[in-house]
Amino acid sequence: MVATAATSSIFPVSSPSPDSGAKAAKLSGGPVNLGGFKSKRESSGGLRVKANAQAPSKINGTAENVKIEPAAPRTFINQLPDWSMLLAAITTIFLAAEKQWMMLDWKPKRPDMLEDPFGIGKIVQDGFAFRQNFSIRSYEIGADRTASIETLMNHLQETALNHVKTAGLLGDGFGSTPEMCKKNLIWVVTRMQVVVDRYPTWGEVVQVDTWVSASGKNGMRRDWLIRDCKTGEILTRASSVWVMMNKLTRRLSKMPQEVREEIGSYFVNSDPVVEEDNKKLTKLDDTADYICTGLSPRWSDLDVNQHVNNVKYIGWLLESVPQPMLESHELSAMTLEYRRECGKDSVLQSLTDVSGADAGNIAGGGSIECKHLLRLEDGAEIVRGRTEWRVKSANNFHVLNQVPAESSTKI
Repeated sequence: MVATAATSSIFPVSSPSPDSGAKAAKLSGGPVNLGGFKSKRESSGGLRVKANAQAPSKINGTAENVKIEPAAPRTFINQLPDWSMLLAAITTIFLAAEKQWMMLDWKPKRPDMLEDPFGIGKIVQDGFAFRQNFSIRSYEIGADRTASIETLMNHLQETALNHVKTAGLLGDGFGSTPEMCKKNLIWVVTRMQVVVDRYPTWGEVVQVDTWVSASGKNGMRRDWLIRDCKTGEILTRASSVWVMMNKLTRRLSKMPQEVREEIGSYFVNSDPVVEEDNKKLTKLDDTADYICTGLSPRWSDLDVNQHVNNVKYIGWLLESVPQPMLESHELSAMTLEYRRECGKDSVLQSLTDVSGADAGNIAGGGSIECKHLLRLEDGAEIVRGRTEWRVKSANNFHVLNQVPAESSTKI
């Protein structure tokens, strides 16, 4: 009531007129009902009338809850427009531009930076050969910091399948052509020869070339060359012989004329890249120097044709090689004869005989030759093999016996 009395003493109360609401709205900038009050601007800055949202109640002809505040002085700052929307738009544009800039390949290429070596490869040599590059991954190397023989063999198999696929001959089988699929035929390897001149190391890119030739009346020979992609140095040579097998009866089959016409135009008339090893692979028995038993395939060892991948056989053969020889020597050549397949429930034995001038001192210098046999527990032969080993280079010896010393710090 004190505020009401003070207000009444400054502003005389008059009867509300019809246009009093309009004049009040004009002063406050909007259609606000001021209950019949009119404000007058004075020279010292003027007064501004602020009304509550609800219409004020009247007591004895006066209104309550009306707050009178001095108007803010007019300055340059509070007359500027609102720039927040414009600044937000500019910020968004700059952030989008920065993101696109970071995605650009603007960094300079160093000599040690690799080009992208991946992809399915391409047909070369007038359509008769296939070429594909591989980068040696960290999980493809062994204790010597070089690619394992299984890694190289997997690269050979991958290029063979991609060759068939790129040529448009891949059916729904594992390397089988459309005509082979119609007759339930698949390819199986019977003989493999590999010569390794040098094992690539982690990060190196290798170039694999492969092509096919006829082998007798019912077989096919496939050759490979693995080169250093940078220098062109030949690292590995491999030659193999393949025949057809009926995947239902699991028996070898002659090559049908339809299949011969389908693949015959891709055959190359050339000699094998590895001179054929005519030495007979002898059979080993229980008198072998080293025998490893209890080997059995896992589900992951089977390919889409439901038999053990031929690369897995190589790993099993080397299971019986003595550890000191693996530490001091590396595989330089091998010849394998695949005699039969094994299934997922098979249990196998790996046998190795060591021969050579330094067979009595395996860890010493000199080359070593080994004979191998992979057989079932009942004696049925799976793979016969012969391998040659050379002393590892001096660059590999520093990784042997690198066992971390026990820490002297006690917790």
